[in-house]
Amino acid sequence: MKLGLLALLLAPLALAAKTVNPQEQLADLASTGGGIIRLDDKTYEMLTAPQRNWSATILFTAMDKRRRCGPCKEFDPAWNAVAKSWTTVPKESRNDHFFAVIDFDETPSVFTKLRMASAPAVHVYLPTSGPRGTARTDPISYDFSQGFEPGPLAEQLSRHTPVSIPYKAPFDWGKLFQTISFILFFILTLRWIGPVLMNRWLWCTLTIMTSLVMTGGYMFTKIRGVPYTGADGGWIAGGYQNQFGQEVQVVAFIYGFLAFAFIMLITVVPLQKSPGRQAMQIYIWTAVIFIVYSLLFSLFRIKNRGYPFKLLI
Repeated sequence: MKLGLLALLLAPLALAAKTVNPQEQLADLASTGGGIIRLDDKTYEMLTAPQRNWSATILFTAMDKRRRCGPCKEFDPAWNAVAKSWTTVPKESRNDHFFAVIDFDETPSVFTKLRMASAPAVHVYLPTSGPRGTARTDPISYDFSQGFEPGPLAEQLSRHTPVSIPYKAPFDWGKLFQTISFILFFILTLRWIGPVLMNRWLWCTLTIMTSLVMTGGYMFTKIRGVPYTGADGGWIAGGYQNQFGQEVQVVAFIYGFLAFAFIMLITVVPLQKSPGRQAMQIYIWTAVIFIVYSLLFSLFRIKNRGYPFKLLI
């Protein structure tokens, strides 16, 4: 009689001992699902219970082909990668935050309850009790403005997890292959372009062209961000402190042509063996210098009204 009464009294305690608390049930579901809980109506209510000492991140998606949800399929790899990285967290922290997913075709009632009309969406539910408990009951929505990459997702979600999500981007083998291919291509082509790069006339030409463009006022227009031409189509800006982009090209061309004329007059003309040809080239290049200088003076007269000097024009 006494033993039966004692067994009757201990029965509720034994039943309670066998009952697994919700957090342990969720941990088992996450472990079984590879770090992600596939939610239905019952498990959704359990995961988002008003009294919870855990946090959760839930993905609302529609992966069925009939839904034609391109963003859902695009975001799914990033979601799985971040959720998988959470499985490497120590158990004491891992079981304080859960990753879960709800598919519209599997649990449409939850979408209806939350009045959700689009996917994908990510909601973060904060704990309402325990050391991390907050008074907030509404979920936090993930901001997709940074795209569907796993890096920004892990960074944002880490603000609400017990510890940071240990996501690391996989090694980019494609980028490594591109780098190696570029290096090999450069080495193979170096034997062909090497003699060209070692040619002093190439560097002489590049140096002269750069000097002419800079002398023409390129940096002045670049720093100030001036337009290429004026509003009326004119390319000469009035005043010493104004200049258009096309004006740089004209001035650089004039300086370059003058330099070329002087080089021809100094270096090429003396090499002519015929006195008549030499005299003719002297007259030609001297005339070119006077004409081009005259154009340069005219440019300054147009640009700066009141400039008193001129040559031929």
